[in-house]
Amino acid sequence: MPKLDSFDYLEEGIRGRTSFIYSCEGQNFAVSWWVSPKRTRSYPYARVYNTLQSQKRVTIIPILKDEGKGGDRDFLQWDTVSFMTLLQVYVIVGYYDKADVSPREKDKVTSQEFNYAYLETKFKELSSYQSDAYHWNLEQLSASNIEKVGRKAIESYTRISKELNMEMHDLGLAMKRISDISKNAEEFKRSSREMSMMAQNRELRTVQPR
Repeated sequence: MPKLDSFDYLEEGIRGRTSFIYSCEGQNFAVSWWVSPKRTRSYPYARVYNTLQSQKRVTIIPILKDEGKGGDRDFLQWDTVSFMTLLQVYVIVGYYDKADVSPREKDKVTSQEFNYAYLETKFKELSSYQSDAYHWNLEQLSASNIEKVGRKAIESYTRISKELNMEMHDLGLAMKRISDISKNAEEFKRSSREMSMMAQNRELRTVQPR
């Protein structure tokens, strides 16, 4: 595994690397981050694997990514967090609050960035957290946390839509889905697996050029 560079500022690390060491409250975290909550985009597992040699490893996953009406929209899946738990990776569920209009496709947004202030508060919590990744990740998937982060994501995309004069996917339906899956863990599991099966079926019907 490659030697990871160290950063004292979270934003600097995310902008400069796909995985890195972040120092917070006297602790060093091996950090990876996902471009999208969808597991088949941007090779997120390779980023996570680069951190497995470290003792305290964290991965940041957006709860939702909306690329605009002309792009994709993906939601966090239960099985994604479950797999990270098996690898003893602490998950921080984040949200995007910045974006630019795509220079190539005018009905899509690009260069999305996390709300770094929120992520920093979660790292501070994690620096004094005494239990393992299993218990931390369960808390991240709790109804109250999913509802809270989901609302922040929807509020951010509502603002981004207005600022960029960009039509997003139906944000009302997105909030309804987040509210539904936040009600209980079993609903989250069921909903996530249904969406995964639908995505797999779409891919099976698609002729790949390679």
